[in-house]
Amino acid sequence: MNLKTVVSFVLGFFWLFMGSVFAAEVNVYSARGEDLIKPALDQFTRDTGITVNLITENASALIRRIESEGVNSPADVLLTVDAGRLYRAKEADIFQSIDSEILKSRIPVAYRDIDDKWFGLSLRSRVIMYDKSRVDASELSSYEDLANPKWRNEICIRSSSNIYNQSLLASLIAHVGAGAAEEWAQGLVANFARSPQGGDRDQIRAAIAGQCKLAVSNTYYLAGMLISDVEADVEVAKQVGVFFPNQAGNNESERRGAHMNVSGAGVVKTAPNKAEAIQLLEFLTGDFAQKFYSEVNNEYSVRSDIPVSDVLRGFGDFKADSLNLDTLGRNNESAVRMADRAGWR
Repeated sequence: MNLKTVVSFVLGFFWLFMGSVFAAEVNVYSARGEDLIKPALDQFTRDTGITVNLITENASALIRRIESEGVNSPADVLLTVDAGRLYRAKEADIFQSIDSEILKSRIPVAYRDIDDKWFGLSLRSRVIMYDKSRVDASELSSYEDLANPKWRNEICIRSSSNIYNQSLLASLIAHVGAGAAEEWAQGLVANFARSPQGGDRDQIRAAIAGQCKLAVSNTYYLAGMLISDVEADVEVAKQVGVFFPNQAGNNESERRGAHMNVSGAGVVKTAPNKAEAIQLLEFLTGDFAQKFYSEVNNEYSVRSDIPVSDVLRGFGDFKADSLNLDTLGRNNESAVRMADRAGWR
């Protein structure tokens, strides 16, 4: 091998190595399952050439991991579900404020942090679902009505350790006050058909199995059952009606709209690839990602110009609660204590 060849080989290896070192990348810690986010991340890479390194784990574990890694954390973006978890990450001083006109113009104020430390990327509503053969929609009205004794032994709902229920109770605290919210929690527990167990789909199945008449669930769970490859789930889902509470009433609180929550993300305070992280968040609010959230995940877009999926359209139009979701995080601790006092395990 002559000197020219050796030099060419060494230079080629050097530039290959340097390219790998300096190649644009973004490191995402995600509490969402890979199948619910990776297709959008792959499209981001195709559009920008930025490599996405994805780690998936539950939100609490990821927050602890980022804290333990400290200033040496490779994490650029933390992506998770529920405003309560996003608020926890903010309180743990994991996020940094991001000044992006694209994010601010696309995401309504209610669905992003008041300090611009996290941003909602998709929406879901936590609603009342019912056995259509045993309940008429005219019997339903509001979240508050779930504490009505007429529903004694008729409500299925998962544990209060679940962040979705904590956020629902946190929204009640904001809307009706702590005293009324505590009474509501006590009335709700008195109406349980069984001790809380399982996830949202289990509550839906229990209602159709006759164990209760009403189930509290996020909208996308029923949507997923309707398009499932599991025939039994499809048959169950076809028997379920969807009711969006608080659409009407005598005052603004009663007609405030259905409870909303988000999946969202923030840029980690120590992000080594901050520019790429911001670019990714902006992409996730763009047309491709928002249509993916809608059509594939059966979630509602944070943008009003993106149509809902055919399945969600079948649930009907509704008024959404405009409460700033940062409030759910601020009221979380009170909600947890309140649920414990009410015996909601």
